[in-house]
Amino acid sequence: MAKRILLTGATGQVGWELARCLQGMGEVLAPGRQAMDLLDTDSVVRTLRDFAPDVIVNPAAYTAVDRAETDEAAAYQVNAVVPGIMAEEARRLGALLVHYSTDYVFDGTSTTPYREDEPTHPQNAYGRTKLAGEAAIAASGANHLILRTSWVYGTRGANFLLTVQRLARERDELRIVADQQGAPTWCRTIAELTSQVLVQGMGESGVDADFWREHGGLYHLTAAGQTTWHGFTEAILDLSQPEKRPNVVPIPTSAYPLPAKRPAYSVLDNDKLARTFGLRAPDWRDALALCLA
Repeated sequence: MAKRILLTGATGQVGWELARCLQGMGEVLAPGRQAMDLLDTDSVVRTLRDFAPDVIVNPAAYTAVDRAETDEAAAYQVNAVVPGIMAEEARRLGALLVHYSTDYVFDGTSTTPYREDEPTHPQNAYGRTKLAGEAAIAASGANHLILRTSWVYGTRGANFLLTVQRLARERDELRIVADQQGAPTWCRTIAELTSQVLVQGMGESGVDADFWREHGGLYHLTAAGQTTWHGFTEAILDLSQPEKRPNVVPIPTSAYPLPAKRPAYSVLDNDKLARTFGLRAPDWRDALALCLA
């Protein structure tokens, strides 16, 4: 098993779940922002070299999709520059880098789930910076695992699930976009599948470099199935059973303009993950029911 795992973003929704899942795999270091400031490249390099991890797990990201439209430099630093540095350090250390990316690298013009090898064409700054991070990692020569996911939610942090639950208490009517298709993915699903993949690529002394040279690379990891934001909202309310259920009105994207353009269709094909590691995520409705149980 891995002896030393460095985990970024441990207070975020995915990072918090990863901290729980990775505990049994070795010594986990989860530095806070003061110890490793992602806006300070020297801080990142110093932390990596001091700890000398066998595995770097990086769920930390600049995820403010709309703010990134006017703050792309900061988003690029966190989503592209830092992952590139982590990859270079991983190569130097002989470590494995596990990194997370997004469905927003695609333009949304497809009508069938996107495979890993399909052309990317991000429509917003967030997607561009995440794609640049993928490219930097791939070019580094480090053993790596990039996991693209989508519509991430959980019971911590800021996400669509918690927003719907809050608005349901405050309003009689919710107007929700009904023409964007995606796969809502529970952060615990992401963490559990990540740890199950990692177990397969660990030997007695740590990372199995040969395994990752053969099986590393880019994978899609989302819940099975698909829905719209409107459908997701209805499911949340069905399972949450608020005291007073608001009326949920379907609206087009054009009726709710935002600074960053979203893809109309961003369902990801998870078959490569299943073929390589024998793992499949549950259907989004089953995962949501577990999350809210």
